[in-house]
Amino acid sequence: MLNKIKTRRALVGVVGLGYVGLPLALEVAKAGFRVTGVDLDKSKIKALRAGVSYICGVDHDELTSAVNSGRINFTSDYSSLADVDIIDVAVPTPLSKSKTPDVSCIIKAVKGIKTYFKPRKLVILESTTYPGTTRELVVNELSAAGFMPDEDFYAAFSPERVDPGNKTYGIKNTPKVVGGASSTSAELAAAFYECFIDRVVTVNSCEEAEMCKLLENTFRAINIGFINELTMMCDKMGINIWNVIEAAKTKPFGFMPFYPGPGIGGHCIPLDPVYLAWKAKQYGFYNRSIELASDINENMSAFTVDKLLRIMNKHKKLLNGARVLLLGMAYKSDVNDIRESPALTIYEKLKDIGADVGYYDPYIMSFRDSEGREIAGLKEMNPESLRDADVVIILTAHKVFDYNCILENARLIFDARNAFQGLAHDKIEYL
Repeated sequence: MLNKIKTRRALVGVVGLGYVGLPLALEVAKAGFRVTGVDLDKSKIKALRAGVSYICGVDHDELTSAVNSGRINFTSDYSSLADVDIIDVAVPTPLSKSKTPDVSCIIKAVKGIKTYFKPRKLVILESTTYPGTTRELVVNELSAAGFMPDEDFYAAFSPERVDPGNKTYGIKNTPKVVGGASSTSAELAAAFYECFIDRVVTVNSCEEAEMCKLLENTFRAINIGFINELTMMCDKMGINIWNVIEAAKTKPFGFMPFYPGPGIGGHCIPLDPVYLAWKAKQYGFYNRSIELASDINENMSAFTVDKLLRIMNKHKKLLNGARVLLLGMAYKSDVNDIRESPALTIYEKLKDIGADVGYYDPYIMSFRDSEGREIAGLKEMNPESLRDADVVIILTAHKVFDYNCILENARLIFDARNAFQGLAHDKIEYL
């Protein structure tokens, strides 16, 4: 196996072709491996076979080139994994409605892999999850099917570190953490990633690697929760939190800036701390800092709408019946990712109040509301659409927005993402 990896003769399968799996599959193919990408969504497979990317950051030409070269193929059939040597699982791990981990996609993936499993494979899990998942859902399941660890299969966990829209750090130059179910498994997984990633960091176990991912994102969630709480406090005290942060940033040691916003989004920051808190409870440990930060961050959308109500009252306008234009529905700038976006919650809250809500986001053509209805956005942002709105709310500061056009034509701007940071203007109200 080690020789096949180092000589690029190992066949690789990637299960789950989303924001993690698709870029990974292309990077592996670029490194010289032959890759099979598997996803149960047949519409995705059809698009990928045609060279059409649905992920920001995955270039259409690069995808087409990889497909045409024969280095990569896409399918919805798990039987295609029977003869591969390495299987990398990168499927979604959302939360259930009751805020508990939903690992059903991992379970389905392992079931599909197990159905056509042949001995001598390395199985790597990349999906963010709670400590113990790799042993419970991969090692134990394959062992129960009659396959022997370190004889018939090897297993490892390596947390994804994808940051959609990041122009500086991608798969190749972001250090990769690897933990194996055994030392041999760790060695093989590390050797695989070293073929296409600049630096690989090996830890002592799957559990350490799983915890590493949760530490990274829980650290961010708690600090964002802290700055969001300070934002609400400063709002009551009449202090501009942005000026405070800029001043604190001048300290060259002992301070790391975090910024407030209308909520947190994406697949990692809102979810990963909950995975950790859920697992901790099984050991009789209650992580109060996680619970508190999650509560604060989830309530920022309500704070945003409440502040908008106060701003509208100051301008002698009712929010009920007002025309509101939301700019940016994606959870962060310059991506087409709407997962867990606070903009969705703000949209629903404004509709419940009775506002006439529209939106523009060049990356999000439409989305489904809480009742499953498809909501389409404006095809373009123009002076007329800005002037027609009683208030324009900037929720995501996409670089493609024409901010001069917004300034010149909007009646009132509520900047919830601080796109105009440092710009004094009488039409702008800040979060």
